[in-house]
Amino acid sequence: MKTIVIFGASSGLGLAAVRYFASQDIKVIGVARNPQKEADLNSLCEKLIACDATEFDAVNSAVSELPKDAVVLSTMGSFRSDKPVDYIGHRYLVDALEKHGINRLLMVTSLGCGDSWQYLSERAKAGFGAAVREKSLAEAWLVSSSLDYTILRPGGLKDGEVTEQGELSQHVEVHGAINRSEVARLVHQLLLNDASIGQIYQCVDPTVSYY
Repeated sequence: MKTIVIFGASSGLGLAAVRYFASQDIKVIGVARNPQKEADLNSLCEKLIACDATEFDAVNSAVSELPKDAVVLSTMGSFRSDKPVDYIGHRYLVDALEKHGINRLLMVTSLGCGDSWQYLSERAKAGFGAAVREKSLAEAWLVSSSLDYTILRPGGLKDGEVTEQGELSQHVEVHGAINRSEVARLVHQLLLNDASIGQIYQCVDPTVSYY
């Protein structure tokens, strides 16, 4: 993997992923609503693309600038945002990637999405259940697409260094937290493994406290 395209690059998990992949000497194309929000992006990214993912024409235009062999990572999310992107942004991204023949997408959602909804506490459902449901819709749209997809559902996200202790799992109940930089490392691991295509994983780090 020579180049990775990161949607949601200007903050949170996306920014942590930019920093991680740049540290691995992998070229990064950063895509964000406001790519100038974070000064580091100019030095970390080979190219920056401004894109409001709630507008299909903007997403389509951004995707049209990408190389056909691009590996795409989406960390887009909109918890408590006035412009929710969780479902519609990913629907537009999936549609644009299909249109332009770019096949590989790893989408980061969260624990509680899809069949893991049953494991969310009532407090969590009340607090951020709407965002989780939007992300679940995005997962369904991706799974029913023609793309070579992988979905990763991390636990509670925290700032911190790569720990090498993050754990990937499937089809079991898990709870916990994980550093954003460690999620980026696990994303890299999954993208290097073709067996991850068509799979859904979750990840937490037992060495990281949720509180």
